[in-house]
Amino acid sequence: MNDTKKNFYEKKRILITGGAGFIGAAVIRRLLTTHKINIFNIDKLSYASNLTSIKQCLSNLKIENSSRYQFLKVDLCNSRETSMAIKSINPDFVMHLAAESHVDRSISRPRTFFESNILGTFNLLESVREHFENLTTSRKKNFRFHHVSTDEVFGSLGKEGSFDESSSYNPRSPYSASKASSDHLVRSWYSTYGLPTLISNSSNNYGPWQLPDKLIPKIIFNVLNEIEIPLYGDGSNIRDWIFIEDHVDALLKVLFHGVIGESYCIGGNQEKTNLQIALLICEYLDKSLQRKTPNSKLISFVNDRLGHDFRYKLNINKISKELNWNPNFSFELGLENTINWYLKNREWLNSSIDNLTNNFYA
Repeated sequence: MNDTKKNFYEKKRILITGGAGFIGAAVIRRLLTTHKINIFNIDKLSYASNLTSIKQCLSNLKIENSSRYQFLKVDLCNSRETSMAIKSINPDFVMHLAAESHVDRSISRPRTFFESNILGTFNLLESVREHFENLTTSRKKNFRFHHVSTDEVFGSLGKEGSFDESSSYNPRSPYSASKASSDHLVRSWYSTYGLPTLISNSSNNYGPWQLPDKLIPKIIFNVLNEIEIPLYGDGSNIRDWIFIEDHVDALLKVLFHGVIGESYCIGGNQEKTNLQIALLICEYLDKSLQRKTPNSKLISFVNDRLGHDFRYKLNINKISKELNWNPNFSFELGLENTINWYLKNREWLNSSIDNLTNNFYA
């Protein structure tokens, strides 16, 4: 980074909502180690929150770097708390990652998702709009609100084809419906009020520090503890996977260099069925654990999820051409790095599962 950019970021303040989540924490760790920018993390600290990785990162930094980070416990569903936080933080950039994101939980508890993902986003947009309208002309010029969303808002694909930025929305679960709604809110605040917004939709994320209510860490946990691995249906549902560090690269590209009012699809170009993933993890851990019985014997099949989408795939041509971003990690390399990290951090993996649901499917 050249001196001009360093000086630019030293004067800026970025708000990360949901910074105690898997993706948010990864963004914060990257910003702490690579940018001279003041970071404010607001999170309500739900079951899916974990600040351990950020605390570990802070402990490894010099005092002048660690002092650039501040955490505020805020629930975006509380409009007063949200407004006060925005006024206190006085941000130049906002990256909105706070969301309920577990499909199974959305099926059993949809109200929580609508409150968090729709009402929470509305409250944030209104508070940020008030803040933006009171900025100086020079600060308005550089201000950005980046809303982070999912490929699930587009619905389900057959065996071929992909979604892109022009694809119609067709959400099929309470989770994806709530995220689609929040995407529409963000677009309308850009069109109606001129709030400088960006939207990104990503494929399934994986990597170190992901809580074991998600597919990959849950399978790793089950294999390590010799617990049955239940897969929905026949395990043939397909997802496109992106390693967390690749996603962070893309998010920062969009935030700092994306075109205001545009959306960007962020995918890993790594399609796998759930069964393929389970078998890859089992095979890798066969070598590490050296058990008499193959770990694949733990795999079983259970009744399919309600409204289970068959396949997701994102076309990344736009972000590749316009922002010069492409994923660096193959699925095999990313998975190897992920499994090895969990093997070295089994105590964290075991301790983090207590408050999580037993359902974990992608």
